[in-house]
Amino acid sequence: MNRKNHSEVLVIGGGLAGLATAILLARAGRAVHLVEKYEYPFHRVCGEYVSNETLPFLQGLGLDPFALGAVAIHYLQVTSPQGRPLEQPLASGGFGLSRYALDEALYQLARQAGVSFTFRQPATEVTAQGARLANGQSLTAQLVVSAHGKRSNLDQQMGRAFFRQRSPYVGVKHHLRGAAHPAHVIALHNFQDGYCGISRVENDTYCLCYLAKRDLLRRHGTVAALERAVLSQNPFLRQIFAGAEFLYDAPKVINEVSFAPKLPVEQGVFLCGDSAGMIAPLCGNGMAMALRGAALLAPLLLRHLQGSLSRPALEQQYAQQWQRQFATRLRVGRTLQGWFGDARLTEMLLGSLRPFPAVARWLIGQTHGRPFGLPG
Repeated sequence: MNRKNHSEVLVIGGGLAGLATAILLARAGRAVHLVEKYEYPFHRVCGEYVSNETLPFLQGLGLDPFALGAVAIHYLQVTSPQGRPLEQPLASGGFGLSRYALDEALYQLARQAGVSFTFRQPATEVTAQGARLANGQSLTAQLVVSAHGKRSNLDQQMGRAFFRQRSPYVGVKHHLRGAAHPAHVIALHNFQDGYCGISRVENDTYCLCYLAKRDLLRRHGTVAALERAVLSQNPFLRQIFAGAEFLYDAPKVINEVSFAPKLPVEQGVFLCGDSAGMIAPLCGNGMAMALRGAALLAPLLLRHLQGSLSRPALEQQYAQQWQRQFATRLRVGRTLQGWFGDARLTEMLLGSLRPFPAVARWLIGQTHGRPFGLPG
């Protein structure tokens, strides 16, 4: 069959997890095909802060974020809805880089590695044997990796348990210029029933991304009205919105953002990135988790293709390694998610942490990992 119809590994979704997995396998000589419903470069709803734990891995792939214009970030600021701050150095640090630039760079590396692509044809069905696309085309493979993101109709098609749990959150992203915000700081500004992150990315621009209760948007009618009536109650956000130039014609918006527990393997399909489990955005490290997930999964898939790891052992080892690597981060993220967005609880948490910076550093450390490189 034509390589576009059959491959050794089929990857659904070309975000960080999907692209990195594809690159690692293709460089090992495997036939990899990737399906992405858009075409690079494009913007995603994402906070665009990446912790430095990923630098050895990205550099091992041949990608230098700072050559793409990434901005070093080494300080965290968290504010309550009333604008009272908690400030803390980031022990490991990170960098700001847009998904527009980072995904495009990884896509080019994937092409160079020999990955083949299908664009603008989203998968409507995925199984352990392959996928069906919106145009009716069927793709088959020995192994299927679904890195389709936070929430998708594929989750419903697969009957995944978390999909039945409605999520009350909506995510909104802007790119700004001229924001009143220091370049070396990532900030998390709280407001009633939500929180907003802002950090510098390339080309003198800022990524502003927030999570809010869907009822807020319904009540105020439009994103702009929500921002004026609710987000701007925080004085830091009020200053940012008053002085910044908004670069999109319209904000990027996603609905039903879910932090419910998921499984990394379901029905013989290997899930990676946000489709395997999403950390609360306030922890600011989902991009690092997506890349690390690819570094876990790719060598196990390779061992199976080489005949040294059985299919049952492959599924078991990936599930175990994924849980060992990410379970604590996700649990801490869900716990913190319950505190932020409520004005009273946020004030209590920040007030209790200000006199104890070591505790604040420990909490931040629970959502970050150790540096990692290419799988050996």
